Amino acid sequence: MKIKYFAEFVLLLVTLLWGATFTIVKESLNDSSPLLFISVRFSIAAFILLPFVFRNLQVFNFHSVRAGLILGVLLFFSFATQTIGLKYTTATKSGFLTGSLVVIIPIFQLVIENRKPTKGAMIGVLFVFIGIMFLSSGGNSLLSFLNDIGKNFNIGDAFTLMCAVLFAIHVVYLDIYSRKEKIFVLFSVQIIVTAILGSMFTFIGVGLNYEQVKFHWSDKLIFGFLYTAIFATLITTAIQTKYQKEVSPTKAGLIYSFEPIFAAVIAFFVLNEKITNFGLVGCLLIFFGLVSSEIFENIFNDTDK
Repeated sequence: MKIKYFAEFVLLLVTLLWGATFTIVKESLNDSSPLLFISVRFSIAAFILLPFVFRNLQVFNFHSVRAGLILGVLLFFSFATQTIGLKYTTATKSGFLTGSLVVIIPIFQLVIENRKPTKGAMIGVLFVFIGIMFLSSGGNSLLSFLNDIGKNFNIGDAFTLMCAVLFAIHVVYLDIYSRKEKIFVLFSVQIIVTAILGSMFTFIGVGLNYEQVKFHWSDKLIFGFLYTAIFATLITTAIQTKYQKEVSPTKAGLIYSFEPIFAAVIAFFVLNEKITNFGLVGCLLIFFGLVSSEIFENIFNDTDK
């Protein structure tokens, strides 16, 4: 199997693990404030990681640590804005706005890397974005969903839109740094920086009376911490850092757009939430967008030869 296709497969696995967090985090926020949840989640991951960091200190160098710091800051603010936004907006709108990163990534890829997305990838982006709109409509009218987005845009939606922009920038910079820096350093520094920033901003928020810390032990919260720390943080960040460089940022965005599909399917089986016919059309469009990007990419490559 070509490394490119294997990388796409494991990034799809990452997206599946992320998709499961949607319901888990939403449930966990009933017992924990958003920034505190991020702080504990990444602190658990950092403590698990620390023995491996001390064992491999010789691979750390200035350039890789600096790159990891930049990625860590982007990762923290991405998760912070997403988690805060999820507290104030609906899961449907959050899924749509987060999924909009698929159309934001090509812009930053062009601006930051001066690298034009392929024609095939852009065709895929178009299908995926329309598919996300269908999937996120929740009902049977796409027009009513778009009207709802426009009329009822709230602070949670604003945070979630910022999350999409920050994740898009993170994807592009990860593409740049993972090609030339030590993968383990990028991976571990990101986790540790996010844990530190989560703790700092929790204390700052309390000191400024911006956020009232809510914390109540429950089985759902414990499961939320363990799942997000181990599966949705350590495993996904390690895989993403190692393999994303094998695909373009735009293609990575197409793969990550499967997150709302996985979230909807998991919610269907776990929470018995229904997927509307409109939503099923959206799932098919997202799937077609990913497949068509490969097909059209090969067609355009053959035409250019």
